Amino acid sequence: MRAQIEILDGDITKQVVDAIVNAANRTLLGGGGVDGAIHRAAGPGLLEECGTLGGCETGQAKSTKGYALPAKWVIHTVGPVWHGGSHGEEQLLARCYRSCFAEARKLSAASLAFPSISTGAYGFPIESACRIALRTVGAELEASSKIEKVLFVCFGRRDTETYRRAFRELQDPMR
Repeated sequence: MRAQIEILDGDITKQVVDAIVNAANRTLLGGGGVDGAIHRAAGPGLLEECGTLGGCETGQAKSTKGYALPAKWVIHTVGPVWHGGSHGEEQLLARCYRSCFAEARKLSAASLAFPSISTGAYGFPIESACRIALRTVGAELEASSKIEKVLFVCFGRRDTETYRRAFRELQDPMR
């Protein structure tokens, strides 16, 4: 069975999936953007549990309960800050997605929702980031994942269209 991949413009905190991915900072204690929105929507229990995790390194992932979110779990990953591409940012970003899949397998999650990791305040160019995301997720799904559905939940029409265009091009490399 091939997993279903969807790309949509929406609010990741509203997604009815087993796990949503949080583009977190290294403390895991909340912040701006997606991270802040997830913490606000989940409620104070998320911050309390995150405080017990001891932070998270770039490229790694840790999971918590979803609390007031429709998702059962939150998988927190710390994406790389863009420094021009010569500091291993692409490899670290791919590692974020692989680490999220490892956490999802531990949780027996069948559905995941990802934001566009590192493309906000961390400055990773979305054109590159979405291709890394799509390729890495595709490889994880091919490698015997039990994931049935993956959502890429983008913030804004421009980002959504960038993901959709990259997805079409990766599906048909002769374009």
